[in-house]
Amino acid sequence: MSTSAAHTLPFAESLTGSLQDSLSSALPREYVHKSAHSEVLLTGWRSVAPDDFVVTAQWPRTHSFYTPDEGRHDPLLLAETVRQAIPLLSHAAYEVPFGHRQIWDTFTYSMNPDALVVGNAPADIELHITCSGVTRRGRRLAGLTMHVTAMRDGAVLATAEATFTNQPPAIYERLRGRYADLGAATAQTPPLPAPVAPHRVGRDRFHDVVLAPTSTSHRLQLRTDISHPILFDHQVDHAPGMLLIEAVRQAAYGWTFPRRGVLTGLEIRFSRYAELNAPCWIETTEAPEIPRTESEYPVHVIGLQDGAEIFAATAVVTATEAPAPMLRVVAG
Repeated sequence: MSTSAAHTLPFAESLTGSLQDSLSSALPREYVHKSAHSEVLLTGWRSVAPDDFVVTAQWPRTHSFYTPDEGRHDPLLLAETVRQAIPLLSHAAYEVPFGHRQIWDTFTYSMNPDALVVGNAPADIELHITCSGVTRRGRRLAGLTMHVTAMRDGAVLATAEATFTNQPPAIYERLRGRYADLGAATAQTPPLPAPVAPHRVGRDRFHDVVLAPTSTSHRLQLRTDISHPILFDHQVDHAPGMLLIEAVRQAAYGWTFPRRGVLTGLEIRFSRYAELNAPCWIETTEAPEIPRTESEYPVHVIGLQDGAEIFAATAVVTATEAPAPMLRVVAG
């Protein structure tokens, strides 16, 4: 059952409607499953009809990890904004208790790169969300699909869709088995391999590169750096979905290198957890079933671990009009 934000979020219960409409701030970090207050992108939400919501967000003009490129916001800010909306609506609108896990099944987006231009102020974003396929186990939310239209200044920025399931702690621990032990999971993380050169994957710092080279150009190794303050904002027992999406982005940028571009399209299906104690391989190939144009480059990216598919993705890189001078970085 959908409920109003004013009656669900504890910090808002004492506010009158007029005050709540006039104030602007980030939501409590617990509602978006973040440890750092600074990483909360969402600023509010409201129910407009059963299973229909508007979620507001603000993107900073710069970010320590999702950095602007050639004057455009990082497109994965959209992915992180939608990711934060999953636990927010689960807890606030569908009455899911804290401690339950929302598990991504699929995520897609298609984006207008012109709407990513960084302005003179932070970007105010509205997510218009319709939820379908809402299923329950008794009174507990079991899963749903979010259909998202992201707006900026009255114009469509992107459309997206996210499907997830919701699991209470006991079921999650049973599903994860021995991997549910956080201490054991993180203690078994192997040493990080050396990264690929940052400029090849659209990065300017080695610390933010999530891929390592192998003897085969289309096969890379995932770098699971559990000390990374953004991708591992808090302890988890597996590689987070945003790390895997970042791996897809970097693999796609590496495939189209030296052409500069923006990840304007993504479709990813998560099949299994990427465990922390074994190498995960990222393989990239062309996507022949999708027409390639002078400006759009579709590629397939899959993740493999212990011979099993972790995820399968199709990414579309749209070339920018004026590629920036190539950044030369010597691998360390």
